[in-house]
Parts: sequence; structure tokens; C-alpha cells
Amino acid sequence: MKAVVVHGPGDVRVEERPLPSPGPGEVLVAMEWGGICGSDISYAVHGASGTAVLRNPLVLGHEIAGRVAELGPGVTGFQTGDAVTVHPATPSDDVLPSRLAGRTNLHREVRYLGSAAFDPHVDGAFCEAKVLRASQLRALPEGVSTRTGALAEPLAVALHAVGRLGDVRGREILVNGAGSIGSLVVAAAKARGAARVIAADVDAAALKLALALGADDTRDLSAGDVLPESDLVVEASGVPAALAAVLRATARAGTVIQVGNLPATPTPAALADLVTREITWLGSYRFIDEITEAVDLIHNGLDLTPLITQTFPLHQAPEALTAAATKQTPGKVLLQLNLA
Repeated sequence: MKAVVVHGPGDVRVEERPLPSPGPGEVLVAMEWGGICGSDISYAVHGASGTAVLRNPLVLGHEIAGRVAELGPGVTGFQTGDAVTVHPATPSDDVLPSRLAGRTNLHREVRYLGSAAFDPHVDGAFCEAKVLRASQLRALPEGVSTRTGALAEPLAVALHAVGRLGDVRGREILVNGAGSIGSLVVAAAKARGAARVIAADVDAAALKLALALGADDTRDLSAGDVLPESDLVVEASGVPAALAAVLRATARAGTVIQVGNLPATPTPAALADLVTREITWLGSYRFIDEITEAVDLIHNGLDLTPLITQTFPLHQAPEALTAAATKQTPGKVLLQLNLA
């Protein structure tokens, strides 16, 4: 079978790999669609993603959906041909302290599809077929395509970030950064009952995407707009230079959720307002099981198709990664992995 493998910075190849077979409790999934994430781009361009450094060749991809091709011994609840999306995480078996009960994204080790965080690396699913634990699969209801199902994972990341704000029903939220995750935060906030969501970015095309996913208003920072003051803020740009303006726009005793990945190296940032405004600044890392809610929201009518801006066949994966890295268009670039 074919797989998208990164060997180092600027070295992405489509290679032949053996077709795997499922063992007990496992399922072979014929992959159909995969969404390119910022971590995929970072491995392809830099050979690293945050603190995770590429040491060996790695199959990319964790935003994926496909169809059950073969059931391993003991698997129930699925049939051949079922459409599924995938929870990419495998937490370690250490016991979480009581204060972290249920927060499985915060285990000491969480092995994630397409991640070089640990050695050996965890191969991802930008390939024609992948063996996965049955517990990782989430069935896609009738009417939810695998093309849309591949967006459930990034939507889960956005839902987790919104959940870190607490109950947002009837509230106003400011989202700084309207890329894929920022625009999905807009959609997640509206789905969770936010009354008004304002999206801000330096890219007018990204702001159009945020509007398509439910933003009530936008601020074009490249045109001189300023961030409005808000009690609830989600910082989705991951740009350290933006932090000063974001904190200044956060109301006194307000809350900022940091979902945009910040650099792993020392970077200057003006943070004085964090203290003088008594701001609560919280991180948001991946998700717990919000992917199940994401599938339900899509099934119940949440339209994420405006997020999909380009699609490429599997054999053009290097070109797809370049398109995503250079942001030829805002939104999500998808790979067509295994469709006749």
C-alpha cells in the first residue's frame, strides 16, 4: 500500500509499505480522506513539531476517516464497510491523580497518530489502510461522509478549547486567529450556545472563512481594526507578538484560552496585562472525547464544508503539504487517500 512518509525537512515521499493485518481487538480501516494539520506541515518543513523532533521516517496524518475493511478477533460493534473516523490518541496506562480524573489528554505519555513525540514514533494514517484499536473508532452516521468525517478531529480540538471557557451559553466570545482551528472554534462556540462570536485576523480571506462558519462579526487587524474588549477570549493564532493585544483586549478578570501552539523556544512577548487585569490564562491541549460530540454535531447539521478549500490525491501529498504550508488559500487541505 502507499503511505505519505516524512524523512526530514523538505523530504516527503509517497512510499510502498506492507498491508497490515488486524490482531485481537483491532480493525483494518481503508482510509479515504485525511486533513493536513499544522503538525504535519511542521514535520514536513522543519523536521519537528514543537518539542517533537523527527528521528526516524514517519507516516504523517491524524485527521482521518475511512471504512472498515477487516475485523480482528473479538471485535464487535462494527461491520465491514462501516464509515468511521478515528480518535488518534493512545494514553499511557499510568493512573491519573484525582485532580486530573477523566482528563486523558494529560496522561504522562499520550501516543498520537503521526507524532514524533516519542521514540519509536507513532506512524499516522496518511496511507491506504491502517490498523487501529476498535476503541479508537467512531462510527459516522448515515448522511455523514468520510470527507466531512475527517474534520471531526480538528473540530474536537476546537470543542475542547471552548469547553475550557466553561458555560458559554448567551455569552460573547472573541477568537483571535481565524485559520482552521480558529474558525472551528467559532463554529464550536456557536454550537455550544454562544450568543455572539467575533473573529479577528490579519487575513481577510480567513475572516470570510470564519463568517462562513458562524462568526457574527470580524476584525481585520491588517486594516487597522482593533480587538474589542471581551470577558471570554480564545487565542488561536499562536503568534507571540499577538499576545500583548489579546491580553489588552481581555476584560478585567476575564479568561483567555490558549489553543494556538506557541513556540517551544524563548520568544519575547508583552504580558503585563496578565497581572494588572487579573486575567486567567489557560492552555488547551488536543481533546478528551469531544470527537464523539463533533460527530454528533456534524450529523445534526453543523456544516463544515466551507472549511475545505483544496483536495489532492494521495500521490500528490508533497504538493498538498506545500499548498497547506504556503497558505495558498485559508482553510483545510484534504488528501484523498483511497477512493476509486
